[in-house]
Amino acid sequence: MTIQAQGMSHRRELGANGLLSWIMTVDHKRIGILYLFSAFIFFLVGGTEALLMRIQLAQPDNKFLSPEAYNQIFTMHGTTMIFLVVMPLAAGFGNYLVPLMIGARDMAFPKLNALSYWTFLFGGVFMYSSFLFGGAPNDGWFSYAPLTEKLYSPTHGMDFWVMGILMLGLATTIGSINFIVTIIQLRAPGMTLTKIPLFVWTTFVTSFLAVFSLPSLTTAVLLLLLDRQLGAHFYNTAEGGTALLWQHLFWFFGHPEVYILILPAMGIVSMVIPVFSSKPLFGYAAVVFSTIAIGFLGFTVWAHHMFATGMPTVSLLFFSADSFLIGVPTGVKIFAWMGTMWKGKLRFTSPMLFAIGFVALFLIGGLDGIHLAVVPVDWQITDSYYVVAHIHYVLFGGAIFGIFSGIYYWFPKMTGRLLNESLGKWHFWLLFIGMNLVFMPMHVLGIEGMPRRIYTYGPGRGWELWNFVETIGAFIIAVGIALFVINYIVTMLKAPTHEEDPWDGFTLEWTTSSPPPAYNFAEIPSVRSRRPLWDRKHPELADWRNEA
Repeated sequence: MTIQAQGMSHRRELGANGLLSWIMTVDHKRIGILYLFSAFIFFLVGGTEALLMRIQLAQPDNKFLSPEAYNQIFTMHGTTMIFLVVMPLAAGFGNYLVPLMIGARDMAFPKLNALSYWTFLFGGVFMYSSFLFGGAPNDGWFSYAPLTEKLYSPTHGMDFWVMGILMLGLATTIGSINFIVTIIQLRAPGMTLTKIPLFVWTTFVTSFLAVFSLPSLTTAVLLLLLDRQLGAHFYNTAEGGTALLWQHLFWFFGHPEVYILILPAMGIVSMVIPVFSSKPLFGYAAVVFSTIAIGFLGFTVWAHHMFATGMPTVSLLFFSADSFLIGVPTGVKIFAWMGTMWKGKLRFTSPMLFAIGFVALFLIGGLDGIHLAVVPVDWQITDSYYVVAHIHYVLFGGAIFGIFSGIYYWFPKMTGRLLNESLGKWHFWLLFIGMNLVFMPMHVLGIEGMPRRIYTYGPGRGWELWNFVETIGAFIIAVGIALFVINYIVTMLKAPTHEEDPWDGFTLEWTTSSPPPAYNFAEIPSVRSRRPLWDRKHPELADWRNEA
């Protein structure tokens, strides 16, 4: 063990247990766990909000929630799931795994790493504290102008939302810069860009997306704050402003944000499928280039959210064509995952099931997106439940399933314990069935004309059955999540096994103990291929003998 490693270990041993050690930590692994735990708490809150909405919509003219309460819950559900759940869950995995995967002892800026987490947590708590001060924001997670102006939203809820978004954006920007510097500067000897694990690649591209897209959102909410607090009129058409300015600024962030949310899950799936197929990833270089292509193209399609706003024909044609084009690199990834599984020795463990579920459900969401890229089709269903189905197949069926795959896969690395496989498979099937019961009927409702963003609907429209089925599906999902919580609690009550490599993994994080020591590696490892642990286990079949 090196002197530096001994010193880091000694500092970790001083007060290694107890609440204060977690509050004061700058260890990337602990910060990653804090991100994951906090985001999961917000996930339970956002899921409860979703259940309340589904109960309200289960039957026509329901009085379970008032219009005001529904709008507040609706707004906070979307905001929570995007900004307080999926983004920080990805940050949690990135914090824990990126240094381990690239052979580093910590992130490049450990104190900034801690600052990023606490800024995120304070921003989330601050946003939810609006319920205690006159009501939460009630204009939707997209906060379209001019409904957010003081005239239409006189409470302080929207001000809390604006300040919370600013804090969350700051946290994400700090964390993203940290990831970029860490990946560029701290890679192990021999780990060239062509040997970086796919999860590290997706984290890298995601970080650039965040750094370059968040200024647009920051500008949008600052202008809104000036409108509300200082009497400016950036979004007030009657005073020379324009509500469309908000849409352009918001969606210039909002569409890259879709890939900020989904790319880390794609990276997780790209790590899990090869391990449980007992094969290297098919088309590694193509997957890397498709990730980079998604990063660039993600900034060129924002206006497909605005087809119904009266855009010029040239703009409609450009953004429609570009929306088709961005499906190409995504299709490359899907074929790569399928090619990896083809003729592989598949092991249908919980991580693998969630990874396969991700591929299937995300494919449905992607095909929905192709439909919405057709301008005349979009005009018909843009404000219907069809779009609700699309976003949830992408972000729940995609991002959340990918994240659960990662939780089951790396849980032994983080805790030294394996989650119960039987409960894990029950968890998967309940989520998979519940997910499709909730969101597949929304396609039908959207085509039948049910508008989104409504708190109730009248009888006799033919929507009652599908809404009731969706509510049943929501409760099935809730049972699945409850099983996961039980699985977690029961597993953590057991003694750790400290098995270093329970899945027969390929990458550097599995070369250390489980959980890893504070210093990660006693000696910085050298890398000769994309699967360094495979090379150690099978020197006669080492990848470096064949990789270009």
